[in-house]
Amino acid sequence: MDFVKFPRTGEAAAFAKELRKEVKAYFKQNNLTRYGNANMVFKTIFMVMLYIVPFILMITGVVSGTAGVIGMYLLMALGMSGIGLAVMHDANHGAYSKHKWVNRLLGNLINLAGGSAINWRLQHNVLHHSFTNIHGLDQDINIGKLMRFSPHTKRLKAHNYQHLYAWFFYSLMTIYWVIGKDFKDILVYKKANILKKEVRSFGWAIFRISLTKVLYFFVVLALPIWVLDVPAFTVIAGFVLMHLLAGLILSLVFQPAHVTEAMAFPEPGPDHLMKDIMAVHQLRTTSNFAMHAKWLTWLIGGLNYQVEHHLFPNICHIHYPKIAEIVRRTAQKYGLPYHSQPSFAKALAAHVRMLRRLGRQDYIPLPG
Repeated sequence: MDFVKFPRTGEAAAFAKELRKEVKAYFKQNNLTRYGNANMVFKTIFMVMLYIVPFILMITGVVSGTAGVIGMYLLMALGMSGIGLAVMHDANHGAYSKHKWVNRLLGNLINLAGGSAINWRLQHNVLHHSFTNIHGLDQDINIGKLMRFSPHTKRLKAHNYQHLYAWFFYSLMTIYWVIGKDFKDILVYKKANILKKEVRSFGWAIFRISLTKVLYFFVVLALPIWVLDVPAFTVIAGFVLMHLLAGLILSLVFQPAHVTEAMAFPEPGPDHLMKDIMAVHQLRTTSNFAMHAKWLTWLIGGLNYQVEHHLFPNICHIHYPKIAEIVRRTAQKYGLPYHSQPSFAKALAAHVRMLRRLGRQDYIPLPG
């Protein structure tokens, strides 16, 4: 895996410097920290309970029968998504709390859903945030041959229909993580020599991931099959539906932020050097959506403010609506783009158009 470098000087360096200064001043003037607050604590309790309580109600027999079991698993899907989007995400960026142990503890909540906190931090924090929309480095746009998310990826005949079948593959996201992706990725990270950022050895990483999987499948799947008075098929169906719903929700939040016609897909020049400084690269490759939908902002952990998140991943998402105006104003001052879709529906529509275009055109002239 050949990494790239970003320049630190140039005309846009003044933009990054002023933006950091303005955002820092906002926190100082309002006597705020960049971390979470009581709202985050309430949200954390709410999302964790939304995941755990349905399981308890099901496993203790308070809710029973086929419809009850399926319903509880679907509620768990909402809790799983909420934990991932609104709690674990901030924690793994070190933005939830000033205490590292709190961030580490809450970041590991992904393990409750069968994922791997080790892999998440490497894929998301290191590769996606450092190399957004760069072919071959950003794993969010390199997920397999059946999906073409970048104009720099080879187009196959099947891609003609990817705007139709994408939703099925999106729904498989979390179950693929649980079953195989974590093991596949850990080998990639070992080869890329970035695994040492998270654990002391490859063997220790494999042990931790394997133990997490065994415990997860025992508690969330095997235990209900053993104790519930419903056919095993009902439990398996509920488990699968839980992951299909959670995978679809997570994908629909993340993909419209980076794969649309307005986004750039830059390639490095000589010596693996990118054209833009990191802050400008993030502006060109990231988009917001539904910025005025407060309920959506609360539910998905401020990830409709992806521009702010990519510029300031170490700031808790509860602050994004306030600093968004600073980012927009500063970007416009320097003649830089600030991408945003007015609604979630329009963001999804823009994503679908891009999927269709990527599926039917080899060459796509894009900004940036």
